[in-house]
Amino acid sequence: MRSFYQIKTSLSIIDRIKEINYLLVFLLLIIFSFGLLSLYSVAEGNFEPWAKNHLIRFFISAAIFLIISLMNIKLILKLAYPLFFLNILALILILFIGTETYGATRWIRIAGISLQPSEFIKVSLILCLAKYYHSISFIDVSKISRMIIPAIITIIPIGLVVVQPDLGTSIIICIGAGSIFWIVGVNYKYFIAAFVVACASIPIGWQYLHQYQKERVYTFFNPERDPLGNGYHIMQSKIALGSGGFSGKGYLDGTQSHLNFLPEMHTDFIFTMYGEEFGFIGTIFLLLIYLSIIFVSINIANKSRSNFSKFMSSGLIFLFFIHIFINIGMVMGILPVVGVPLPLISYGGSSMLATMISFGLIMNCYINRDVILAKEGFID
Repeated sequence: MRSFYQIKTSLSIIDRIKEINYLLVFLLLIIFSFGLLSLYSVAEGNFEPWAKNHLIRFFISAAIFLIISLMNIKLILKLAYPLFFLNILALILILFIGTETYGATRWIRIAGISLQPSEFIKVSLILCLAKYYHSISFIDVSKISRMIIPAIITIIPIGLVVVQPDLGTSIIICIGAGSIFWIVGVNYKYFIAAFVVACASIPIGWQYLHQYQKERVYTFFNPERDPLGNGYHIMQSKIALGSGGFSGKGYLDGTQSHLNFLPEMHTDFIFTMYGEEFGFIGTIFLLLIYLSIIFVSINIANKSRSNFSKFMSSGLIFLFFIHIFINIGMVMGILPVVGVPLPLISYGGSSMLATMISFGLIMNCYINRDVILAKEGFID
């Protein structure tokens, strides 16, 4: 009798393409379009340089998304560990041959192309942990002996990213890993213990923060303490969001943004510019599209018959959500300012590619939703 897996792989490429969840593709295209429009506005109504590069990067990322979507899911399972270790190697290489920008060494140049490995380690860590927990039974996930390996493979990338330094990304990596631990059913006592240890470590960790990181914390609690310095970004961001009102000032008519009051408009603070031009209505619509993507992806995870697909999809969905939450919370002043991009809208090649790889993996889970993977491969 043929397995579910064999039945799926007997389909032609055309049949596999028909299995794609086109609602999810459509929603991703809408978000990308908002990003393209925003970057066009950032450049004062010019396609160069932000919007053009954003479009090119999307086409490349979309091709990789399609390739991953149609891949053999057994191959993805086999590559989970190698891809993680490859990412770790890239993070180590940054320490020696990385490119420094704004005092941080986060990029590595390969064949003339700059990549930020910390963006990809978020995805590969989720993939790695999903495979690890796929290989053990539910009754064993909370055993201390079973927690050592996932704890080590989580701590290593966090440490390598912290020294770049990139505290924001390291926090996201930690939260992403934590989501997998929660999804697989790790005992809640571990989370309480981790929270207590984290709180107790704050005084020690504070001593090792760079001065600009400490200033960001001070600014978070009191932006007015340095309105023309460290508090400038968040104060201007709040002004721009508030000035957008209910319906916004109109596309290409934002005053705070186009008079250059807003910093980093094409990257971390792009939501602020969008909010000024499209107002409350526009931002709510954008959030509804994001929410729809999350709900569709959750449905995909629930339909997957294999634990590997469920864990991987759920972890990647949460990773997507936490990026949105932190970025928007940051520009609204309810979270400290950190370098976290808004998915598919902020300008950034590594961020876009990592996001599309994530959704390629989620789509692969949907196409192979009836596949039942065994501990060491698949069930016949």
